[in-house]
Amino acid sequence: MEMIDFYHYYDKRSGPFRSLSSLPLLEAKALFETIQLQRPRSQCAQRDAAYVEHRRNCERILRTAFAQKGGRIERESPHYLVVGHSPWLSGWYEESAFVRLPASAFDKRTLSFTYGDSMPTFSPTINDGKEYRHRLYTYEEILSVIEKYGLPQDWNDDGRCGPERYIEVQVWSDAAINQYLL
Repeated sequence: MEMIDFYHYYDKRSGPFRSLSSLPLLEAKALFETIQLQRPRSQCAQRDAAYVEHRRNCERILRTAFAQKGGRIERESPHYLVVGHSPWLSGWYEESAFVRLPASAFDKRTLSFTYGDSMPTFSPTINDGKEYRHRLYTYEEILSVIEKYGLPQDWNDDGRCGPERYIEVQVWSDAAINQYLL
């Protein structure tokens, strides 16, 4: 099975591939508060006050797991995309837009995946026994998981069957997306 395209959703006013976790902590927290005030209908504005710290902790877990698998890590925090179009994610932003890139545009050694968003995937409070909880996958590994379970947005876009609504792609390099970075 060949991987389908990757999508990165963002607010047009901010631009693509902008990440709170790539900023210094105090700057990230200040920007998060600004987003909550200026874009109250966005999904980001709905997150709790400790979101930045939780995201950074999750990224430490991801980075450690990816390094243990021999992944190529060229940046401290990853860029986030998803496998295939996610109707749910496309509605996260007040002025939603997306970048669509083929999997072939990336060095597969710089990609890691979680079956579902990485935050609930590695959450200590979600222990439903599903085999993909608390697991990070390489490109080759996620193909097998997709073969077995399909894309979550095809069977769980509304979230009724659990927190997995898409497959998250963590990109540990700028190479394939340099043209989009501001």
